[in-house]
Amino acid sequence: MFTFAFQTRIKTPDKLDNYTLTILPDLPPEHLKQFLNTFPKIRTECEQIQECQNILKTFNNISQVQGNEISSAAKEGQDSGVCWGHEINCTRELRFQTPSCSADHTGWVQSKEAQINTFYYQADFGYIQQQINELLLMCEPKFLTDSSLECNKYLKFCRGRNLLLDFRNLAGRAERIRYHMDVLNEGGIKGYCRFNRSLLTEELSHMGALQSWSPELRNFVEADESIIENETICDMFITTPKFLMKIDASYNMYHHFCDFFNLFATLFVNQTHPSAFDLNTQVIIWETYPYDSPFAVTFKAFSKNPVWTLNQVKGQRICFRNVVLPLLPRMIFGLYYNTRLIHGCEKSGLFRAFSEFILHRLRIPFHPPRRKIRITFLARRTKYRRVLNEDELIAQLASDEEYIVKRISFERGLNFLEQLTITRNTDILIGVHGAGLTHLLFLPDWAGVFELYNCDDPNCEALEIMPRTGQRPFVVKTILMKKISCGRSAPFKLLIIHH
Repeated sequence: MFTFAFQTRIKTPDKLDNYTLTILPDLPPEHLKQFLNTFPKIRTECEQIQECQNILKTFNNISQVQGNEISSAAKEGQDSGVCWGHEINCTRELRFQTPSCSADHTGWVQSKEAQINTFYYQADFGYIQQQINELLLMCEPKFLTDSSLECNKYLKFCRGRNLLLDFRNLAGRAERIRYHMDVLNEGGIKGYCRFNRSLLTEELSHMGALQSWSPELRNFVEADESIIENETICDMFITTPKFLMKIDASYNMYHHFCDFFNLFATLFVNQTHPSAFDLNTQVIIWETYPYDSPFAVTFKAFSKNPVWTLNQVKGQRICFRNVVLPLLPRMIFGLYYNTRLIHGCEKSGLFRAFSEFILHRLRIPFHPPRRKIRITFLARRTKYRRVLNEDELIAQLASDEEYIVKRISFERGLNFLEQLTITRNTDILIGVHGAGLTHLLFLPDWAGVFELYNCDDPNCEALEIMPRTGQRPFVVKTILMKKISCGRSAPFKLLIIHH
């Protein structure tokens, strides 16, 4: 295991432009309780600093105003015992949130309790607990200054200390690198530690570019000499903690947020020190294409430093003090993508924590709900999957004095922070099936979602992330939709939907 250098700053919610130096990490109000219980030494120190106590009190007030759900223990004032849920001694009553399963469990598991537990380990902090329980020491240090490598089953997540990665071969390659499994040659990653090759070889079965770190770690060898600050074998020695990321499609919100969600989950798997949520880290994207994405600002929730690609390290031997190989976007039976979920459950605390974390770190403003219902209609400006009588629909909704209706096209004119501001302050989100509905991750707890789908395809079901967040189809009064343009198929006639 390794630790990150720890020193963070946090903004108080009432004065976001004024930083306050504190021992607390920059986390949402409700998350600080779990953080302090994870690291009791920080809690003790905070109790002795009046400024720290004032910030916690302010955060508690902000959390109540925003209407965030809190655990049953926190509601009863037992903040000293609340936990995330992946900790060994974390009981259901003290968890950040417990899922609910309203549908029948018959045919799936033997009891309602088993249904809830199954979902918890599939799509909540129970999933984090499983990743931690699978960790194995692949390369064991003899002394504190030696290298180390620790990975979980199928090499979905790894972390290392004092490791050397050799990128010299990339300098002579003409093609750009993306989804390649030959970035490293044999011996291209090494550590000065006792390497258990047979143990690592047993976990190489998930050999895929975005499925595991097997393509890279099959090249691991034991170094002959110490790597720490060794100028004879290191062209560059990096002390800032690094996340090496193999990412999915960066221009598609659904796919790219699979990267961000798994990076967030990685923070918990790697949480061995109070600096786990520190912003003084850096991301290196495992490709030589220049990184570009309309959602790139989301990386600022994880690091204050610029995003690198392999272009910044190619042609060199890079020695890393601390390096993390995060959970990947397309793991076999991973979380978010390729996820098998038990029937009838919702409200994953892990997904809720991710939403709150991103909104907080990106400083997305929250406006309390008004007496009128705020409806946001996602208009598509693409050739297909467009609502053909969109104007009629918007006019009918706007004619009701109970609604504030906003038609938005996220493809044009709005940066991602502006998009999130709209989403966070929406009560009902309406849109055609597509990646844009990934925005439902950032709706308030009470919000509802219309997803218009089918399009002559009975398998075109609602976005699979919806059950995890707790949002569900929600219909107000009467909405009449005549046709929807769906791909190259004939226009699909929708039914009249009643409240």
